[in-house]
Amino acid sequence: MDGRYAVTIEQCLVSRHTRDPGGSMDNDEIIRQSQAVCAALSAEDDGLKREVLSHAGNRWSLGIVHTLGVAGRLRHAEIARRMDGVTQRMLTRSLRQLERDGLVLRHDYAEVPPRVEYELSSLGQGLLAQMIPLWMWVVENAEGFRAARQDYDARASNDAT
Repeated sequence: MDGRYAVTIEQCLVSRHTRDPGGSMDNDEIIRQSQAVCAALSAEDDGLKREVLSHAGNRWSLGIVHTLGVAGRLRHAEIARRMDGVTQRMLTRSLRQLERDGLVLRHDYAEVPPRVEYELSSLGQGLLAQMIPLWMWVVENAEGFRAARQDYDARASNDAT
């Protein structure tokens, strides 16, 4: 494991503020800017955005991006070992989609027995860097999520009775 993209929670908490030093943009402003960008997209770019987000944002793809970002170049079987629960079919499918979208590079050594390795491309590294603030937001708000779920479950069980 080369650890190029292994970061601590503290580093993530500090770095998430670098896009907006001082926190001058509130959530409403960020949403307005995002809407303006989306409104300016061509139909072709909008379709591309949806496809890439669909591929890159699924459960297994995010895990693959994280695994390759932390561990560096890996073979298919090693990725599978590091991702609990992924089937060979789903891993292969996800790797192909990530490769097609330019997020993962596939290295086929044309050897016998076959040897193929995967690593993040520069686009994939950029995706990983953008995912970290979202993960940190989830970690920072874990107690709020737990409380909301407990409240919801209590209300749902009361409504059922």
